[in-house]
Order: sequence, then C-alpha cells, then structure tokens
Amino acid sequence: MDEDKILIVTGEPSGDLHAGNLVKELLNLKPNLKILAVGSENLKKAGADIFYDIKDLAVFGFFDVLKKLPKFIYLKKLILKVIKEEKPKLIILVDFAGFNLRLAKVINKTLPIIYYISPQVWASRAGRIKTIKKYISKMIVFFKFEEELYRKEKIEVDFVGHPLLEIVKSSIPKEEFLKKLGFSPIKNTIALLPGSRAQEIKNILPIMLKVASYINKEIPSQFLIVKSLQIEEKMYTEKIKDLNLEIKVVEGKNYDCLGVSDFALVCSGTATLETAIMGVPFFIIYKMNLLNYLLYRPQIKIPYIGMVNIIAKRKIIPEFIQFKAKPKIIAKELIKTLKDSSKIQEIKDKLIQIKNLLGPEGANRRAAKIILGLLNS
Repeated sequence: MDEDKILIVTGEPSGDLHAGNLVKELLNLKPNLKILAVGSENLKKAGADIFYDIKDLAVFGFFDVLKKLPKFIYLKKLILKVIKEEKPKLIILVDFAGFNLRLAKVINKTLPIIYYISPQVWASRAGRIKTIKKYISKMIVFFKFEEELYRKEKIEVDFVGHPLLEIVKSSIPKEEFLKKLGFSPIKNTIALLPGSRAQEIKNILPIMLKVASYINKEIPSQFLIVKSLQIEEKMYTEKIKDLNLEIKVVEGKNYDCLGVSDFALVCSGTATLETAIMGVPFFIIYKMNLLNYLLYRPQIKIPYIGMVNIIAKRKIIPEFIQFKAKPKIIAKELIKTLKDSSKIQEIKDKLIQIKNLLGPEGANRRAAKIILGLLNS
C-alpha cells in the first residue's frame, strides 16, 4: 500500500508557526502520514521533512522581492521536482501569496490544492480571487468575513476559527517572570514588538525606542523588546546600547512578555492579533521604505491595516502608519492614554469583544479533519 504524502509550502515565520501546529494535529489523527515541507523550525519540530529552509526567504517590499528572485525561481523548480519524484496526494499552500499563487498556476489542479491562511484579497489585489477560483480546490480560513467573501464568489471554503487562540498564553506567572527579568512588580511595563523581518527592525525599532525615551521622562517605565528568532541579537543591542532606559531584549518568550506588560507598541502583522488575544492595550506602528510605500499604498482598499480594526470594522486601536509614525506624536497620545484608566479599560473591553469573534478553540483540529477528509476522498 502506497504511503500517503502531503506537501506543505510556507514562506514566512508566521506561516511556519501555523503550519507546524496544523502538522501536529494531522499526525495525531494519522501518524503514518508523510509530510514534505518548505518551512522552518516549527514544521520540523512538528514532524515534517523539510527539504527547503525558509529562514532567508521572507521579503519586505518590491525591491526585496527583486533581490531574491533567483531564490524564488530555484525554489519553484525544486518544489516541482519534489512533486514529480514523491507524488504527494495533496498540497497545502500557507499564506505567502506572491509565490504560492504562482506555484498553484503551474501545478494547475493536477493535484488537489488547499490554501491555508487566506491571502488578504479583501485588503488589496482583489484580482487574486480569480486565480484562487481557478486553481485552488479549497480555502481554509481563520476569519468569518473571509468565509462570507469566498462563498459569495462560489469558492469552496471552510471557516475553522483562529488557531492563535490555542497557543497565545503565558507559560509563567506574571510575578515570577518579572522577577526573572529583574523588573519591578509595581513599575509600568511596556513591550516593544518591532516585527520579524530585518527591514522592519531597521525601520520601526528606532521609532519605538524614541517613543520609549519620551514616555520614560514623563512616566518612569521598564521596557521589553520582543526579539524575533530569525534576527541576530546585535540588530537590537546596537540600537539600545547608548539609551538611558531600563530595557531588556527577550527571545522566544513573546506571550510571557505580553503577559507582564501594561501596554505594547506593535508592528502591524500577526503580533497585533496575539497582543489582542492577550488583552494588552496597544498602538500599531508601521513604516517601510518610501519607494515600497508609494508602490503599495495605492493597492490598499481598506481604511485600516491592523487586523483588530479590520475585524471590528472600526478603529479601536490607534494606527501610526508611515508619515504618521512620528515618535513625539505617538508618545503624546500614549502618555495621555496611560494616564486615563477609563481609556485603558475601554480598550481592554474592546479586545475581549475581538477575541470572542475569533471562534472557539480547536481550529487546528478542525482544519486537520477537513484536510484528511479531502485526502481520503
């Protein structure tokens, strides 16, 4: 009897995280399943056979894509070679739409293709819906509004809820973690989450650090920088060495850092949803290379970029994007918010409402059952 094989293609750390948790559930339900993957540490730990590591694959803007074009061409050829040799019964594409939708076109439904984590077609590049309709067998989505969008387009879709609900939790009591950090249990603690890509750290962390300096003059505070596993520590330490701040760089403890924080400054992306689930009030900050911004801004068709605001369909979290990402402006607004306990409570209440819209826990198990159902059909 032939071994059942699935091929998974991710391209970024958040995709690797979600794909890794999905693979754990797939292997719990079907232990003899062989999973081949383009991914990184999370997929590897979950039990997938990684044939290409994505650690240098994440891109930031159009010009970064151009620089890495030879890697993408090589990777596409490699995936097609693996498909030909290994003959998987099913392919799962995870996010990473610029590459994955092109790959889907080449595969051209010679195999069933499931798309896990929808491209943000509701925000920009709506034309991708036509590609999805033509080349994707089924969408598995995390948000109810995505399910409604795809059903309207008569695309096969299942809403499973958000898998972050299962993993976004502190692993250590607040007092214990503060003590471990050498932080005061009564002092104001602010987390800085500047992103997971090198270009984000370069563009956004200096803004956050200037905001931290302004805040500290008005409200003495302690600060945590949540370090991405993919980024070298010196990218952070070089930026904080001359600062007169009580500040620590912490790796691999994202949720524990949020668990002890009274407030957070967050780079737009998955971290905004993680912060919301943890119930920590926050501001969204985002800045990119000016040329990239001028190229991408006209494509954005929605008024907000923060997922919490998109889900709420209104601005519940302030966004400081590109030209508005000025430290003095952000610090002034943040100091005003920190001094207003009713405003802090109002933000927390709204974040609870957002969390309740993400569906019940168990998204990974539901997705795994859908995938195995398609595999066995």
